[in-house]
Amino acid sequence: MRYAKANSPRGCRARANPALTALAWTFATFATAASAIVVKELGSAPPLARVETLPARQALALPAGHLFADPEPEHEEQVVEHVPVRQASNIRWFDGRPVRPARVVTMVVTAYSPDARSCGDFADGRTATLHSVCTNAMQIVAADPRVLPYGSIVSVPGYASGDIVPVLDCGQAIKGNRLDVLYPSHSQARKWGRQRLKVTIWEYADGKPATNPRRVR
Repeated sequence: MRYAKANSPRGCRARANPALTALAWTFATFATAASAIVVKELGSAPPLARVETLPARQALALPAGHLFADPEPEHEEQVVEHVPVRQASNIRWFDGRPVRPARVVTMVVTAYSPDARSCGDFADGRTATLHSVCTNAMQIVAADPRVLPYGSIVSVPGYASGDIVPVLDCGQAIKGNRLDVLYPSHSQARKWGRQRLKVTIWEYADGKPATNPRRVR
């Protein structure tokens, strides 16, 4: 009786249940793993974490403190603008803006005073750009506007302690590569005399246009 009962259909089903259960769990695990792989490859759902790798040469070029670099070349070119202009050895400041030397020109430099002995009928205390002659502590320059437009900035050896000064005036005899530096008195202007000097022409280093001297008085 016990042998016959053990070989009955009910007994077979009882023994088969553990095997079927194990097979079902194995299939379910495989299906779950396979579905996760398919989802990531097809992009139908975002992965939990995304790791971006960089070429070895690009990774070595990253600045300190940066974990990733933008692969866009136009953004990489803009990083250079992040260096503060104060760190450059040739950067100076004028009127609150950074400036740098643009070129050096040999010029004949004379001097003048704001009185009638230098300016004649135009001795009204104002320059050609309608600035007072006292602008910039009376350290201004007259030039040929075709060579150095009004608002240009220069430094002249021996004048204004070598500081940068603006071109705010012109003169009938100041043509071509000539400059006229302003002094408070006629005697000081005569003492300067006539000199041939290497004049440094400066430009603004902040990427903005030069200030219109006629608007700022």
